[in-house]
Amino acid sequence: MRSVVTGAAGFVGSHLAERLLSLGHQVIGIDNLSTGKMENINSFIDLPEFSFHRSDIRDRSSMSEILEKAAPIDYFFHLAAVVSVPFSVENPGITEETNYDATVWLLSKCEGLNVRAFIHAGSAAEYGDEPRLPIKEEYATDETKHLSPYGKTKYLASKSVAKSKKPSGISLRFFNIYGPRQDPSSQYSGVISRFIEQALRGEPLTVFGDGEQTRDFIYIGDVINVYLVAAGINPDTGQITSPYQGTYNVGRSKSITINRLAEVIRSIVNPNLSIVHLDPRPGDIRHSLADISKAKSTFGWEPAWGIEEGLKETIKWYQEQN
Repeated sequence: MRSVVTGAAGFVGSHLAERLLSLGHQVIGIDNLSTGKMENINSFIDLPEFSFHRSDIRDRSSMSEILEKAAPIDYFFHLAAVVSVPFSVENPGITEETNYDATVWLLSKCEGLNVRAFIHAGSAAEYGDEPRLPIKEEYATDETKHLSPYGKTKYLASKSVAKSKKPSGISLRFFNIYGPRQDPSSQYSGVISRFIEQALRGEPLTVFGDGEQTRDFIYIGDVINVYLVAAGINPDTGQITSPYQGTYNVGRSKSITINRLAEVIRSIVNPNLSIVHLDPRPGDIRHSLADISKAKSTFGWEPAWGIEEGLKETIKWYQEQN
């Protein structure tokens, strides 16, 4: 089996490429390294089954050359994107070219190359500030008031992918992903990596607002499993079945307050640390919770990692980096 992973040097993409390699796939990794890092793929970059191409998904001549040389391709995992909400607000044109235009073009390219499945990294940002909880897939519509060009372009891309029958198009709307390799130095990094870094430095954990806002966090191990299951690949054996099609939420369907999250991280790292509240951040949504019943009933997939278990693994990795 041969798989392409765009965004392969990123937090999630590098884990996905690594797992595909472990299941015997040949993997073609593509990344422009705008946010991805070579250190994420150093452990497998020299494997003969892996090839890496530094390219921007907007560069159609470069992408055509890479994909035509890589053919035949079985699976196309599309994770490359503008992921920063602030960047998307400042650069709506680049965001649309990257997140929407390039995705639609790649989908069409994959059709011409007879790719089996096109699996797209969607986002909970596609729902805007959705008050109905838990959030169901059908709540994202053309009328949704997106909070940023990031959310809007991800929605439009998901919509195009989910309609595709050849290749079979799957868009996975991820809620808050965390785990090893998440870059805490990035201003776009998640609250978990920020809290862990603060805790390991012995600093107070800084919470924006009253801390009673809630999020639905999902561990990277569960994320990689659902990518594979959606594509019709058994995550343990690598056995192949038919890929699925459509749009699916991916979270734990369990919410936790940011205050409680800070307390759990503090209890694991150093119970003596203080928690400090700062002014709320403008534009932050109050509550987020995924309804994952569609993924459960269609794929037979369930998240396996509890929040404390996932946090312990993540903290252990951060400690090893320091």
